[in-house]
Amino acid sequence: MAEITAAMVKQLRDKTGAGMMECKAALTEANGNMDEAITLLRKRGLAQAAKRAGRATAQGTIGSYIHLGGKIGVLVEVNCESDFVARTDDFNNLVREVAMHVAAADPKWTRREEVPADAIEKEKSIYRAQMEGSGKPAQVMDKIIEGKLGSFYSQFVLLDQPSVRDPNVTIAQLVAQASAKTGENIQVTRFVRFRVGEGE
Repeated sequence: MAEITAAMVKQLRDKTGAGMMECKAALTEANGNMDEAITLLRKRGLAQAAKRAGRATAQGTIGSYIHLGGKIGVLVEVNCESDFVARTDDFNNLVREVAMHVAAADPKWTRREEVPADAIEKEKSIYRAQMEGSGKPAQVMDKIIEGKLGSFYSQFVLLDQPSVRDPNVTIAQLVAQASAKTGENIQVTRFVRFRVGEGE
């Protein structure tokens, strides 16, 4: 059994934002393996966030960000359950990070449910056309199409996109980590990305 030092716990806490006891437990379970401990904490954060997902998010903030020498602007609305959490540095850092990500990654939709059915059908028809004549059974083609749709979502849907700061973490996972840290349901509600000065 690997010895879990205070320095290791601090390092994990700095990387994930999880509590000291959670970090120590994850490192113990992962036998000191930092990457494995991060994975464990992420899974737990997502599980805890799922339990909170049904709770009302009536508080929050609208963050703004101007990018690329003042040419791209972003407004993003992130909601939580209490005014107390909405005023914390951690929450506002999350809002800023999401806004910066939107500026850099240019998503088209916030969540999968917002993608129009015709856009999904168009993608599916493209994937089917690519596989025409492959001789693959219909159910195999359907699985391949679903896999390709996942790639489409990770390209255009904000919550599915890998963070521009850390490609190993999606925006949904960042939100889940913030939710686990605060103990509140946190939701990215909507965003607007625009060119500054357009229409003038």
